[in-house]
Amino acid sequence: MKDVDLWKYEKELLKEGYKYIGGVDEVGRGPLIGPVVTACVVLPKDFVLEGLTDSKKLSEKKRNQYYDYIINNCVAYSIGMCSPEEIDELNIYQASRVAMIRAIEEVKKKIPLDYILSDAMPMDIDIPVKDIIKGDAKSITIAAASVVAKVTRDNIMYELDKLYPEYGFKNHKGYPTKKHYEALNKYGLIEGYRKTYGPVIKILKGEKI
Repeated sequence: MKDVDLWKYEKELLKEGYKYIGGVDEVGRGPLIGPVVTACVVLPKDFVLEGLTDSKKLSEKKRNQYYDYIINNCVAYSIGMCSPEEIDELNIYQASRVAMIRAIEEVKKKIPLDYILSDAMPMDIDIPVKDIIKGDAKSITIAAASVVAKVTRDNIMYELDKLYPEYGFKNHKGYPTKKHYEALNKYGLIEGYRKTYGPVIKILKGEKI
């Protein structure tokens, strides 16, 4: 199988005269607890990181290594989040979009961002956006954003695990797993759960999941 050129989209845009191309991606649509986290990353045109791809395809050790390298060698990056309360109010799709725009706006405060590559998330912003399906496996800037967002959210879950180790957040990261359900049935809800998600609704009603 032919290797994917992760610089394909960026190179085309650089040829068109765009200078600061940001990649954005989100992590955390599926979990029952915690924020949805996005990252916007702008890379230098000579950036090289062997093996960089969609964060879900990388080991945790590799993600952490890549995270350090990316934030230390990028042109600019920023994190955007939407809280569980905002997710409940907006719905997860709209909250993901809002979190992405927040990350983009923060990067725009640092550099004159002039183009965005997104992982299939259309946005109404004042700079051009190209939506790429499975973009985190096709664009180096989106892949970098996926790593930064994933490590950031995982670290939030590790901190939550220190406060509530009985829930097992360090293992399932808030996603709906059998162990997570068992903990919810036994201990109930803590602050930060998304109250519009099915399993959480059941707990709120006093039902088992």
